[in-house]
Amino acid sequence: MNQREALIVKYAADLKEKFDVEADMELLTNVAIGLGPSIYNPDSSTVSSSDESELERVKNNFLIKKLGLSDTPELDVAITIIMEQYGKTNRTKYRAVVYYLLTKHFGKESVY
Repeated sequence: MNQREALIVKYAADLKEKFDVEADMELLTNVAIGLGPSIYNPDSSTVSSSDESELERVKNNFLIKKLGLSDTPELDVAITIIMEQYGKTNRTKYRAVVYYLLTKHFGKESVY
């Protein structure tokens, strides 16, 4: 198992443990591939829910640019819901997991 495959297995376990979600492994793999080398960097592989600029980046760079959604209050609500489900005290919120959940939430699997 290579490093990317090991990370994807870790993300799937995180989805099951924290969200009780059985991951669509094909979609999760495609999300991880789409993130490129950032999944290997400890800082860029996670999302800081306490950093407003980070959450704004998720909204602008992922939801609007990647998924093609319009900038509406619903985007902020979805991000907030996922961050709360992940747990405020949980410092390790994997970007691939957050992006996977947002993709599923908005029904944008076809982007991948």
